Amino acid sequence: MKITINDITLHIEITGSGPALLAIHGFTGSGQTWQPLVPTLAQDHTLVLVDLIGHGASAAPPDPHRYTIEQCVTDLLTLLDYLGIEHTDLLGYSMGGRIGLLLTAHAPTRIRRQILIGASPGLADPAERTARLASDEALARLIEERGLEWFVDYWAAQPIFASQQRLPPAVLAAQRAQRLAGSAQGYANALRGMSVGRQPSLWATLPTITTPTLLITGALDSKFCAIAAQMTALMPHARHEIVPDAGHAVHLEQPDAVATLVSAFLA
Repeated sequence: MKITINDITLHIEITGSGPALLAIHGFTGSGQTWQPLVPTLAQDHTLVLVDLIGHGASAAPPDPHRYTIEQCVTDLLTLLDYLGIEHTDLLGYSMGGRIGLLLTAHAPTRIRRQILIGASPGLADPAERTARLASDEALARLIEERGLEWFVDYWAAQPIFASQQRLPPAVLAAQRAQRLAGSAQGYANALRGMSVGRQPSLWATLPTITTPTLLITGALDSKFCAIAAQMTALMPHARHEIVPDAGHAVHLEQPDAVATLVSAFLA
């Protein structure tokens, strides 16, 4: 279904029954990202699968300023209000995990529990943020110049996704089709607005976030395993689970293991 909030149209899918679980995909994803987990999670939760601005079947407006991570949080809170959801659990992957963490920090009374997969609180060093913002702007321009198909293939070849090459061809084809359902303009502007270089660092805020939190990383994703370990040490009610034989997109590479962890945590 499509709904219009804050002057943009967002595509969402609602399935299952029970307490609400808002699922926020990563960069180049969509609500379809979570389909491998749906059969398990929908048994006990009402899943709200949203396509973020610039992704999937949601709007991809031309103004990059409309894509800021803060505005994205506002859109998600407005979506919850529209659906009459006062309290929800939250599931976020990568960029979606960053957005989810900011949402929890901004509106802690709305989030009962959160599961963050391959996520971070941002970059604490201003110089690192500046450098990342510049590199993301350069990539955004390349996306606009070279087009959607070039970018989808370029993105799939990033080292952080190397472990996915072991997945069945049908799974890889489905993921590529999902990415191609977006647009060059949407991805370029999302890269600008939701860049980890643009978002505020939440490292200093972590000790104040008391929401029960499950951090999930793949054992092959050493960078985000280290980040999750640091986050766990700072957050009063967080724990970290490492899934063997998986990289950054743990839910794609080991969906059964992730579904089991999420279900147990939410139970």
